[in-house]
This record gives sequence, structure tokens and C-alpha cells, in this order.
Amino acid sequence: MNPPPTDITTLLRQHLDLCQEVLLVIEQEGQALRQDPVPPLAALQKTKKDLLPRLNESLDAIRRQRVQWQAASPAERARHTDAPALLQRTQDLVMKIIVLDRGNEQALLRRGMIPMRELPAANRQRPHYVAGLYQRSGV
Repeated sequence: MNPPPTDITTLLRQHLDLCQEVLLVIEQEGQALRQDPVPPLAALQKTKKDLLPRLNESLDAIRRQRVQWQAASPAERARHTDAPALLQRTQDLVMKIIVLDRGNEQALLRRGMIPMRELPAANRQRPHYVAGLYQRSGV
């Protein structure tokens, strides 16, 4: 018998807290980009880079715990009633981060603050590009 997944909710709460830190940095970056002139963003960019390894570690810990969670019996899972809500809150927060970060990226592009070598591909701005390719090719 597998050990009960007692750590999953703790890991999810920690991950949610980390995502909230990321959101705070993204919001600060967005506020800075709305100022005229734009203040230096080096500190925010460093903070974002520092958060990345922590985010990766958190995701790895959740992936490892997920195996035990999936192998647990329904009765064991039922004892962790807040896990689905934590997952949903985290997903909602991640979507908000993605939208805000995309907006920040657009603001950086409009202000010419992204080097040419780091410009996103043109088709990235067309979210249905791949679907259109499949439709045209008949796959």
C-alpha cells in the first residue's frame, strides 16, 4: 500500500504562494511600464530570474507527489478536500500571470525595450495559426 498523500495540499499551498509572488512582480513591472519615463527594470528582471528556479523546484516537488496522489485510494484522496480548490486557484492565478506578462511584453515591444534577437516569432501573436495549418492540410 502506498503512503497517504499527506503533503499534496502543503505543496499546493506553497506553490500558490510562489505564484502570488510571481504575480506581484509582474504587476509591479506593468505599473512601471505605464510610467513615463519608464524607470529601470533591472531589479524586477532580476527578481523574476530569481523566482524561476524556485518555481521549477516547486513544480518538480508537485510532480513527484502527484504520482503518490494518483496511486492513492479514493478514500485517501477524499481526506484532502481542499486539493481541487487549490489546484483551481493556482490555475486561475497562472492564467492571470500569463495574460499580464503578455501585456508587459507588448508594452516593452512598443517602447523598443526588447533587443531584436529576443523578439518573439511573428506567429506567436496569432494563437490560431497552428489550427489553421491543420485545417488547410486536411489533417
